[in-house]
Amino acid sequence: MIALCAALLLVGACGSGGSESAGAAVEPAGDPVGGGSARTVQVREPVSLDPAVLANNWVGQALLGNAIYGTLLVDDPESLEVEYKLATDLATTDGGATFTLSLRPDLTFTDGTPLDARAVAFNWDRLRDPATASASLPQASQVASTEVVDPTTVKITMAAANPQFAHSIAASALNWIASPAALGKGQEAFNSAPVGAGPFVLTEWRRQDRIELDRNPGYWDAPKPYLDHITLRTVSDVNQRTNVLVGGAADLVAESSWSALARAREAGYVTDIVREGGGQYIALNARRAPFDDVRARRAVAAAVDTNAINDAVFGGDAEVPRTLFAESSPFFADIPLGDHDPDEAQRLFDELAAEGKPVEFTFTTTSLVEIKSVAEAVQAQLSAFDNVEVNVEILDYAAFMPRYSGRDFDATIWSAGVQEPHTTLWSSFHSKSPGNVTGVADPELDAALDAGSAGVDLGERKAAYDTVQERLAALDLGIWYMRAAPSVMRTGDIHGVRMYGMGSPLPEELWLAGR
Repeated sequence: MIALCAALLLVGACGSGGSESAGAAVEPAGDPVGGGSARTVQVREPVSLDPAVLANNWVGQALLGNAIYGTLLVDDPESLEVEYKLATDLATTDGGATFTLSLRPDLTFTDGTPLDARAVAFNWDRLRDPATASASLPQASQVASTEVVDPTTVKITMAAANPQFAHSIAASALNWIASPAALGKGQEAFNSAPVGAGPFVLTEWRRQDRIELDRNPGYWDAPKPYLDHITLRTVSDVNQRTNVLVGGAADLVAESSWSALARAREAGYVTDIVREGGGQYIALNARRAPFDDVRARRAVAAAVDTNAINDAVFGGDAEVPRTLFAESSPFFADIPLGDHDPDEAQRLFDELAAEGKPVEFTFTTTSLVEIKSVAEAVQAQLSAFDNVEVNVEILDYAAFMPRYSGRDFDATIWSAGVQEPHTTLWSSFHSKSPGNVTGVADPELDAALDAGSAGVDLGERKAAYDTVQERLAALDLGIWYMRAAPSVMRTGDIHGVRMYGMGSPLPEELWLAGR
């Protein structure tokens, strides 16, 4: 869920979430204006239009997935209130052990087939099948079984009680339901003509160039969408994304870089950012040497100066996390994630070397500029210490993902942005979660994560997440170097920007004025 979320960064929200704005940030008075074509930019090109493969976050393909498939529900990134869309309710009477999902009646996909309870169960069962290899498996695997009760009702039995399950839906591809009939025609046919019930339909996909989307006249929530057309391009280079906006070739650009956001604001453009806890971290693989020894993890964590990374890679514009939760969160506790302590780092490096275990590891990363630069900055910093050696391995995304999926790395960059804590923390750090990147298996941490997930009382949940923070700090599973910047940059002509979950924009809300 790294400047990659399946190796990514995170997203932001306007309107419902906390936002920073510059330029023409004030929404015009009156009703949204209909019509027009918007030019938008995403960070990463999809490999398939199958919703199981798309990443529901601003660095992935959130706008695209929301456009084609619509959403079952959304949440407010700040208040965490849930609003229903294609669904009308997600109810539990047993503390999250089971749920009843209710759908709007008479929904249809754009191929005319019903978007009903069977379609939801079909899509969710695909997602929770490991053979599907979905990036949303950590969320989908929380579901033990689905049962179709009637055309608008699905009964969901959870693998473990989770009263906060709605936020797992909002942060994943569980929110996107595709036509089972269209999926049954095979991937090539589906990529040519994906079928959902969203506000837009695909008219053209020129790979590595652009995606064209037209308004769905049969969208359930008329008069939305307001736009007639969206052109969606992929620009992976951070500098090029800013240039596309400033050069007048885009109205709205998904962004993951604090430096780019600062440049956009300086140039008079609007930026909308969702504030959240957690962030980007350097994951240290505790499954194998050298990081199966907590002293090696602690030594590297103490040696790395995250403020220096911020200065070198992000021009000092990034926000370096000191604690897991932001101070505005009800789960905030003043428990530092780590301390820069070069003397202690060298002591531990020397101690391990004296035992015949000098710290040698490979930092595996993608070719995205800022991610690669972080790895190289860590390599440069550790070169000042004795008895530690770091190699940097740079892979393109297609080569990186199998290595990540197989947990075949010593260190890599991942993200864990925190809003509703269960959604990210259980998936990222519980020993039973397929999303456990670092391989941590700590009984005390597991128990606290379970208690935080199952709890309903805020006081009990906060106590559980205090323990989670203490265990994460003690285990040194990673080096938290940057809060995520879930965000978009935009001109003053485009309005109605609203994001949910992990910075997932709602295209049906967008509208143009002044052009």
